[in-house]
Amino acid sequence: MSGMRSGGTTLVATLLGLGLCGLALTGCARPGDPPKGPGPAEIAEKWTSCAEIAPQAGVLPVPRGPGTPPPAGGEPRAGRIDPAFTPVTAVLCGRDVVPGAAGGREQVAVERRADDIGPLVAALGLADEERGRGEIRCTADMLVPPWLALLDEKGRWLRPYLPTNACGKPRPEVRAALDGLRLTTVDSRTVGQVESPEAEAAGCAQRWADMVWVESTLGRPGRVAPGAAGPKVGPLRLCVYQVPPSERGGGKPAGDFVYGRPLKPERQADVLRALAGTRPAADCATPASRFAVLRAVDDNGPQWYVELDACRRFLVVASPGGSQLGQGDAALAALLEPN
Repeated sequence: MSGMRSGGTTLVATLLGLGLCGLALTGCARPGDPPKGPGPAEIAEKWTSCAEIAPQAGVLPVPRGPGTPPPAGGEPRAGRIDPAFTPVTAVLCGRDVVPGAAGGREQVAVERRADDIGPLVAALGLADEERGRGEIRCTADMLVPPWLALLDEKGRWLRPYLPTNACGKPRPEVRAALDGLRLTTVDSRTVGQVESPEAEAAGCAQRWADMVWVESTLGRPGRVAPGAAGPKVGPLRLCVYQVPPSERGGGKPAGDFVYGRPLKPERQADVLRALAGTRPAADCATPASRFAVLRAVDDNGPQWYVELDACRRFLVVASPGGSQLGQGDAALAALLEPN
């Protein structure tokens, strides 16, 4: 889950404004059609809080089934609203990304509530639209519905099923009803740092994958081509990452930000000359503990990944469809040190 800075209905609009079904739908269910989909939702006896019941809301994987997020351990089974259950309050559990007090960005777990839920309850009672009939255009964008619970006046609660459209995503009536809720934040708590003040000041991401290891393990890079690190490159930014021991040698080891800065013109020229060699990379099975990422300040153009220890290889990613692997050395690594 990715950075949502705003609150209220903007959060719902952000979550539900992705991957909408195309136009020219036919064979769609009408509001009066009998509901389809799962059976009645399991009713839990007492709501406490998002922090206790749904601590991972907002960081769940992509939904397993149409319209409903995968349940966390101990959650009641999601489903249709039983006629014997009369919802009076909607609770949305999620996470926002907000500016940190000292800079950077923090992830905040948030519990929001709404009582004006008549349109939402009506939308949740609609049938699923028929899948794959007629001329439909569905996008491949991921849509993660919000973690939603409905409470009755006794404090009991359930997870409602979200009726789906012909693309298998929440119906537009459901999206509109969620977007129209007048949400009140009843609890928020900081759960972690997304980006440190130092990374933000350097213009670097807090975490980055060691693509030298990824690409070399998959055997995809070719030999580095002459001129791949030519002098016509624009200003570059340096970001250096430390790979925790638990990540080293994995399928996509992620490093944590250590330091970074835009390169001075003289240092950039020295780095590019060092990268312009065509010596093939040596075979190596030792993962690096530190690596550097060099990319354009305006985020356009090629990127370079340089192992700062272990094998000291480098990877040139010149386009989305290709990359070349070359052999660096201690002199190249020294040029990327913080001095």
